[in-house]
Parts: sequence; C-alpha cells; structure tokens
Amino acid sequence: MICSPRTRCGYTFSTQSFICPHLLWQMWNKQMERDAAFAQKKAERACLRVHLREKYRLPKSELDENQIQMAGDDVGLPEDLQKMVAEDQVEEEDKDSILGQLQNIQNMDMDAIKEKAQATFTEIKQAAEQKCSVM
Repeated sequence: MICSPRTRCGYTFSTQSFICPHLLWQMWNKQMERDAAFAQKKAERACLRVHLREKYRLPKSELDENQIQMAGDDVGLPEDLQKMVAEDQVEEEDKDSILGQLQNIQNMDMDAIKEKAQATFTEIKQAAEQKCSVM
C-alpha cells in the first residue's frame, strides 16, 4: 500500500494499521502547535489573575507563577484585557483624586448621614445615663 496522494511521500507499507511517517510528523507538529497555543492562553489567564491578586492585595498563587514560567517570560495580557486594565486604572485614579472625592461627597445622602449620627448620639447618651446616676 502507498501513502496517500496528499502527502506525496510515496512511502510504501504492507499493513493497514501502519501510518505514514509523513502523516505522523504532521499530526505531531499540529499537536505541538495546539499545546503551545493552549499553554500561551493558560499563561495569559494566569497573568491576569496575578494582576488582579496584586490589585486587590490577595495572596499569590504558585500555580499561576508556574504557568507563566512554563510559557516563557514574554507572556503578557492580551490587548483587550490590557485595555480593560488601563480603563480600570484611569477610573481608580479619578476616584482617588481630589475631584473624585468631591464628587463622592456630592453623591452622599446627607439626610441619612444626619439621621445615623443623631441615632448614634442618642444611643451614647442613653448608655451614659444608665451608667451614671448623676446624669
């Protein structure tokens, strides 16, 4: 039996269970490409998790660091995730600025804050009166 016309290697073999070495080589190359792409995706996700862990001050994960090292040191966030991270950083910088704090003050419900302060003051006063007979 001769190898398939697609490969054109002309390899001849006698049993049907045997696979052409040329086809094996192609299958192996495709598998290696898929494995490399999968490792890259895993490393990108691990990179995102590392970034989020740093952002929210969560404990580091050794698994994430190992995945990044296995894929190589040149792993970064995909472009769409980089844009999202940059937008988050801009929003956080705006919130941390003086103007952001002033906007937060404007959005506060002052009546609710006054009511809560009054209730707290009343509770403290009642607790003091119960402890001290002079008041």
